[in-house]
Amino acid sequence: MEKSAKIWMNGKLVDWDDAKIHVLSHVIHYGSSLFEGLRCYPTAKGPAIFRLKDHTKRLYNSCKIYRMEIPYSPQEIDQAIRQLITVNGLKDCYIRPLVYRGYQALGVDPSKCPVDVAIAVWRWGKYLGQEAIEKGVPVCVSSWSRMAQNTFPPMAKAGANYMNSQLIKMEALMDGYVEGIALDVSGYVSEGSAENLFIVLDGALLTPPLGASILPGITRDSIITLAGEMGLEVREQLIPRELLYIADELFFTGTAAEVTPIRSVDKIPVGSAGRGPITKELQERYFAIVSGKAEDKYGWLTHVS
Repeated sequence: MEKSAKIWMNGKLVDWDDAKIHVLSHVIHYGSSLFEGLRCYPTAKGPAIFRLKDHTKRLYNSCKIYRMEIPYSPQEIDQAIRQLITVNGLKDCYIRPLVYRGYQALGVDPSKCPVDVAIAVWRWGKYLGQEAIEKGVPVCVSSWSRMAQNTFPPMAKAGANYMNSQLIKMEALMDGYVEGIALDVSGYVSEGSAENLFIVLDGALLTPPLGASILPGITRDSIITLAGEMGLEVREQLIPRELLYIADELFFTGTAAEVTPIRSVDKIPVGSAGRGPITKELQERYFAIVSGKAEDKYGWLTHVS
């Protein structure tokens, strides 16, 4: 992991190596954290953050579900992110805002613990590997299911939810795959360990609905918008596992994964076992916007300065 100079913690800039919390902080013992992941891209007009306000809104929504009141306004969080990128002299980076229950008490009830906020930025390449963008990745259907809607709220981007993600990811890697796809508790396709999923079938674009225990992905929403521009039919629907094996194309979306093709599922080739034409077109449109090479007609880019 490439260090940056400064991390923002509760309104102050601290050195990377000094950004510490107490070992008895509530978050360490009970997973009481909500977070976001954003990317900042280099453009001809300088560094630009992709869909900053939408990510901040989702962070506040996640915290609202868990009854955590962020002690800063959305505008202050947005400004802190921009300041941090500038202070660290970064042109492109990954951005991690984190809201967590800090040090005060150690009962399961978190209400006596302070709500702390930290933001970190650092350089991070392609999440699933540089080659994955063109050649795609091999994946498996995980033996681990996504959490049921009435257990952990999937719409909240909570640290605790990613214990489930770790099991999915580790199982996939140990079995020789790059990533795993989880089913929901009813056996329908949900998402990857940290990515939303799209299927191309007979010229239409299919993706699991929110009710399939998925995170409401912001990159997912962007791809749905771009697919509409292309005249593609987009359907949010329950997807049976076997549809993964007969799809024409499959791809992941997410802030870290961006738009990554899937070349096989459980060692069954997807389409031509590489990046399909619709995936390629959506990729190119997406990367053109985030790099500032295409018109940002949706106002998705926030320039750092």
